[in-house]
Amino acid sequence: MGMELPNQFSDMEDVNISDYELVSRVKEVLTSVLNGETENYNQLVGVMHRSRNLGEDEVGLLETSLKGLSGAVSFIDIVHHESLLSAIFSMNMWNYGPELMDALVELIVALAISNGKFVDSCLGMLVSNFIPPSYFLDRLKQPRGLERKYQVTSRVHAALEEITKSVPLAPLRLLPIVLQRMPTIHKKDHTMIIYAENMLKLEGSVIGEVVGSTLLMAVVDRLIDLDVEIGWDDILQEDFSKCMFDMELEDMDQDDDYFEEDGHELLLTRKSLAGNAIADLLDSLMVITFNHLESCKDTGRLIEVFETLLQSFQLTVLNTYKSKFAQFVMFYACALDPENCGLRFATVLADIFVDKHHPELHRMSAVAYLSSYLSRGKFLSASFVASILRRLVDWCLEYCKTQDSDVNPKVHRVFYSGCQAIMYMLCFRLKSFMDVPRLKSQLLLMPLEEIFRHKLSPLKVCLPSVVQEFLRQAKAAHLFTISKTFVFDDLLESEFSRAFGGLERLDMFFPFDPCLLKKSDSIIRENFVFWSTVRPKYEYEEGSSDEDDEDDIVDENEEVLVDEIARSVDGQGLDLDEFDYALNKMSITPKDTFSYRFEGHFQEHSRMPSKIRPSTSPESL
Repeated sequence: MGMELPNQFSDMEDVNISDYELVSRVKEVLTSVLNGETENYNQLVGVMHRSRNLGEDEVGLLETSLKGLSGAVSFIDIVHHESLLSAIFSMNMWNYGPELMDALVELIVALAISNGKFVDSCLGMLVSNFIPPSYFLDRLKQPRGLERKYQVTSRVHAALEEITKSVPLAPLRLLPIVLQRMPTIHKKDHTMIIYAENMLKLEGSVIGEVVGSTLLMAVVDRLIDLDVEIGWDDILQEDFSKCMFDMELEDMDQDDDYFEEDGHELLLTRKSLAGNAIADLLDSLMVITFNHLESCKDTGRLIEVFETLLQSFQLTVLNTYKSKFAQFVMFYACALDPENCGLRFATVLADIFVDKHHPELHRMSAVAYLSSYLSRGKFLSASFVASILRRLVDWCLEYCKTQDSDVNPKVHRVFYSGCQAIMYMLCFRLKSFMDVPRLKSQLLLMPLEEIFRHKLSPLKVCLPSVVQEFLRQAKAAHLFTISKTFVFDDLLESEFSRAFGGLERLDMFFPFDPCLLKKSDSIIRENFVFWSTVRPKYEYEEGSSDEDDEDDIVDENEEVLVDEIARSVDGQGLDLDEFDYALNKMSITPKDTFSYRFEGHFQEHSRMPSKIRPSTSPESL
């Protein structure tokens, strides 16, 4: 034992030294501390502190020392060898090559298995290697950097699984470590993306069988955190007085910064997010979440994982104030498995809406999500959408039968939310129903007229642009037997619509409006219904396809509206400015479905309807 440490290490680097001799010599160094001899021990600790830019001899010495320690873990004492343990647990695998990584992982696993007192420190050390040191971040953009990332993370996860095999409680001890070390929102780097990738990888491993649901929900929570960080001032540059159906972009990939609509210059909303670091981070996190869901589908785990997502959605997303994009994780999961996940999501939302035991705001939020989802999900069959529509209609009808009061947006807000959901869905889906004889017959038998003629007057309360579009299509489809005058006499915005969902309600709730995050949208759009693909020509009967008939419909509608406005002016003493304002509100849905003359020129509007509305929880509904 009188051999000096440098000589010992020199001997340990000898290729002819046996593993037994190597371990024996390390044990001697460790036990020497108990006798007050610290020189050799201190030099061993010094070797552990060597990290970057190691020479060949230094690499060999460190690798040999790590291997020797792996065989002598039973001699490592948590008190007497505190400095050695501190040095080991602070080592960063990103600084080393594959051979050193393997030697370090072997030591960490051996320590965790040898003594329960080391488990938390070993797990913490491995979790600390989820993300690279700051100097390495820029290298991740290069192939060699990505290769190093794979080398590190694959070994980290293999080590965690190896520890779990011998320490069954390791996942439960790992969970708080992972959650506590989750990076906060960074605007300058994307360490959160790498960390979330590792969390999702854990979710899909044997460790995820124990704590996977909590890890997945934590990732979704972080998506929400980022989502609400993006203020609507960062997105909404348009004139809010415009109809929601006027503002959806047909082509989200336009290069133009501006487009003209009705003579107004509007800033493209996606352009307004360009350079927004939080939006970029959220976009990237959503993409890796999408990728994880796709891998779950490939491994047959999607339905199981979806239940966790659904639980998370109900607890957080459903009632998150101003959630704009995080909800598309649910949308994509449903698109991956329409027959299971897709139908279940809609059914759960419908169940929440019709269940009076849920809080009113919860129900209103659910039906807003439901109508937007059923309108936008290309993967949902017309037959299924019609069945859910029937549930909503039946509920609204039963509600009407129990009420004999007049309009009151505050008292009957759940009912009005249901009516608006019905109209919004029909704006998108009516044509597909009319194209299928069975669904057309079912639709024509629905008591829509009875609901909308009720004393509660939903046409006066719901969002005017939705009412306008719905009535245009309803008239063309002959959904009502009543006169066109009645159909349109409730169209003008009233004090009730302003109180519930009129033009002053800038935060109307259509949560699955087009996604403005570029990378996420590129994944979602193949399963997404854009208004430009379904916008009607206001014709559903055979033989009524010529443009003259379409123009007649518009002209008739406008004539009725002019009469109504004129009567309002005469009866209420409105001044001419108010009259002009009312006239401007007549054609909420643009005439771009028809070619019409304006000052001697044909106007062709290429873009239309629902620009994303601030997707808020309906706290103010």
